[in-house]
Amino acid sequence: MSMVITPVKKGESVQFKNPSERFYEAIGGEEGMRELMFNFYDKIYESEIAHFFPQDEEEFEKVKIKNTKFFIQICGGPKVYEKESQGMELNEFMIRVHDDFSINEKARIEWLGTIREALQEVQGVAPEIIEDFWSYLDNFSKLTVNSFSDGSTYYAAYTQASEEK
Repeated sequence: MSMVITPVKKGESVQFKNPSERFYEAIGGEEGMRELMFNFYDKIYESEIAHFFPQDEEEFEKVKIKNTKFFIQICGGPKVYEKESQGMELNEFMIRVHDDFSINEKARIEWLGTIREALQEVQGVAPEIIEDFWSYLDNFSKLTVNSFSDGSTYYAAYTQASEEK
C-alpha cells in the first residue's frame, strides 16, 4: 500500500469520490470503524495537531464519537450522522466545519500521516480497499485547507469539489 499524500494547491478543482461501502464492510461495520477511528484519534491526541481538539478527555471522547459517526455514514454505513449535519450533504458539512480552524498544508499532512499510521495497523482488509478509502481522505482533505504559506486564506466552495459517483 502506498497511501501517498498529494499536495494541495489553492483554488484547484478537487476530484474525489466517497469511499466504497466495501471498506465499511471489510473493516467490520460500525464496530470496526469505531476501533479504527478511536485508534486514530488516540494518536491525534499525541500529535502536533492535538491543539485543534479539546484537551479535556471527556470532551475529546465526544469528538471521537461524533467524528466516527461521520466516517461510518460516509463509508456507506447507517445514517448515524444526520443530526450533526443538520440536513446538509455530509461532505459539504465537513468542509464548513473546518472553516472555523486555520488549517494549513502542514496540519493536513500531520492528519493524513496519523490516519495512515492507524490504517497500516488494520488487519485483514485488502490493500485495494484501503487504497480506495485513502484516495477519499487524501483528496477530500485538500478542501479543508484554508491557510497558505503565502499568508493568504482560501475557503473551498463545495461546488468546486466534484464528487464522482
